[in-house]
Amino acid sequence: MCGRFAVTLPPDAMAQLFNAIPANDLPDVPNFNVCPTTQIHVVHDLDGRRLVSMRWGFIPHWYKAPNDGPLLINARAETIAEKPAFRMACRERRCLIPTSGFYEWTKDEDGNRLPWYITRTDGEPLVMAGVWQDWERDGVAWRTCAIVTCGANAPMSRIHHRMPVILPSEDWAKWLGEAGHGAATLMQPAPEDALAFHRVSPRVNSNRASGPELIEPI
Repeated sequence: MCGRFAVTLPPDAMAQLFNAIPANDLPDVPNFNVCPTTQIHVVHDLDGRRLVSMRWGFIPHWYKAPNDGPLLINARAETIAEKPAFRMACRERRCLIPTSGFYEWTKDEDGNRLPWYITRTDGEPLVMAGVWQDWERDGVAWRTCAIVTCGANAPMSRIHHRMPVILPSEDWAKWLGEAGHGAATLMQPAPEDALAFHRVSPRVNSNRASGPELIEPI
């Protein structure tokens, strides 16, 4: 799964990277501890490429309230086309979620959670595949999203058995639907040499922690 990440790229740089028009209500950056249910940066192509803010935590249309069911921060690639929550979004509402890197945890022999920070080996932004959904009830409206995950590649499997679907720039248009069909073929683990890993401070175990020291190696 992917349950926490960092974003350091300024919004104007993100907009330029994706050739997208930025919204005016984008979340503040840098944020070294992006948590579920907060607003995150997302690129969609509903009416041309747009860099917008969405709630991280997909809300299916039948939920009567945002907390009416499980918190859906991830969508499994293996079942995304079949699950009622994600089926239509997978076909019609795919998006890109730009990050600088994400966190995952192992445990030591005493059960202590040991955080790792995972980035691209080339230092470029790490762009995850996502799906999004509009939800509205009683005058309250949210635009929400989830990160698509797949089975881990061999290096990542030493930390966790799953990983986000990571899209190189040449696949962005296909995932967004701009380059025709074939998005399903992109839901694969990243190449084994694509990612770098390092241990970071247990401070990030708290969702209240902040600051650039969270991603520093220890």
